[in-house]
Amino acid sequence: MENVVIMGTGCAGLTAAIYTARANLKPLVLTGVMPGGLLTTTSIVENFPGFPDGVDGFELMQRMQQQAEKFGARVQFSVIESVDLKSSPIRLVVDGQPVETKTLIIASGAGHKHLDIPGEHELEKKGVTYCATCDGALPVFRNQHLVVVGGGDSACEEANYLTRFASKVSLVHRRDSLRASRIMAERTLANPKISMVWDSVLTEVQDVSAGKVTGVKLKNLKTGAESVLPCAGVFIAVGHVPNTQLFQGQLDLDPAGYVVPVKGTATRVPGVFVAGDCADSVYRQAVTAAGMGCGAAIEAERYLASHGG
Repeated sequence: MENVVIMGTGCAGLTAAIYTARANLKPLVLTGVMPGGLLTTTSIVENFPGFPDGVDGFELMQRMQQQAEKFGARVQFSVIESVDLKSSPIRLVVDGQPVETKTLIIASGAGHKHLDIPGEHELEKKGVTYCATCDGALPVFRNQHLVVVGGGDSACEEANYLTRFASKVSLVHRRDSLRASRIMAERTLANPKISMVWDSVLTEVQDVSAGKVTGVKLKNLKTGAESVLPCAGVFIAVGHVPNTQLFQGQLDLDPAGYVVPVKGTATRVPGVFVAGDCADSVYRQAVTAAGMGCGAAIEAERYLASHGG
């Protein structure tokens, strides 16, 4: 019987692990399919407190995991396959094995949102990708014209990062101005290797028959004009989808799929708490996820104390 199971090892999950481990609750931390969460795909994190020169996202998550393990957290590279939140204790199936726990902290984060256009899924890993820092340095993309889709901080960061390798980067955005933070927008618009394609959306990724990306079809939303933009790679950065499919019908989810807390980080199911990007559609920052992870850990500790745990 576990005192605490934490689902996810991003900023929220690992902060919860640090706090519950320091409370001597010996938490079991399950990584899911993406250990470290989306922050591990970020080359440089400039807005996490305590790092005036920035810190590599992967390095930051490694440090947080080491800190949690130092206090007794057990990190297991496993995936929760099913949950039964109606039972007491809470029942999980983890890599085919049953696990029972008194409390559960859901910090499952979010995944990349897809465009769902022809050619996107067929050419994934053949020129279509969702992570510039993961794939941008690959030989297939070097000295090539690349396309980034999106208009937020993530898209701007992807575009700027890719200029290290690409001959040119076209940033396609459906509006006529970036919605990124001011500093990121200014940095992007000032980069001579980045060309903006305003008021436009992708309607197709070419060429499935060739087995690689050769270009994209575009549609201008203001004029309706269609065109083809030759390129060797497409990097999609149009937002995220919360990883909460496992909890449909068991927890309150909003229309976008985010878990809706009842009070603080508590859900309507006793002993179940939530933190991070799977419950935050507003801020979605590493530091706010860490704060929620702290709150979830404290609430889980108080719940166990009040129930004789």
